[in-house]
Amino acid sequence: MKDNKQLTKAETQVMNALWSLPGSQGYSSEIMEKLPEPKPALTTLLTFLKILKEKGFVQAEKTGKAQLFSAAISKEKYTRAYLKEVQNTFFGGSFASLVSFFAKDEQLSDEEVSEILEIINHRKS
Repeated sequence: MKDNKQLTKAETQVMNALWSLPGSQGYSSEIMEKLPEPKPALTTLLTFLKILKEKGFVQAEKTGKAQLFSAAISKEKYTRAYLKEVQNTFFGGSFASLVSFFAKDEQLSDEEVSEILEIINHRKS
């Protein structure tokens, strides 16, 4: 995340739509197709894309009369940075505190707990 910039809810929807396209790139009409209902007006989408470009999350390349928009950051990289910010802000930087918060709050099945333990054990080896 550049300069600790975070996405608003609407910006996240636009980025999720962009990330869902092949190569995380597409034209405004393709991004619009991927947005949930109710879809914004095209001018609203273009405004969000302009803001995302200014924030450094999106790049735009002119192709004829249209612009091809590309994600400047992967969903995985943004998610990692966002969760790191949550970890530092709400859990004193402790990953264990973050995980235990969700483990206590969620109704995890035995299967989910086993899956989590398998991931942890795999990391240790």
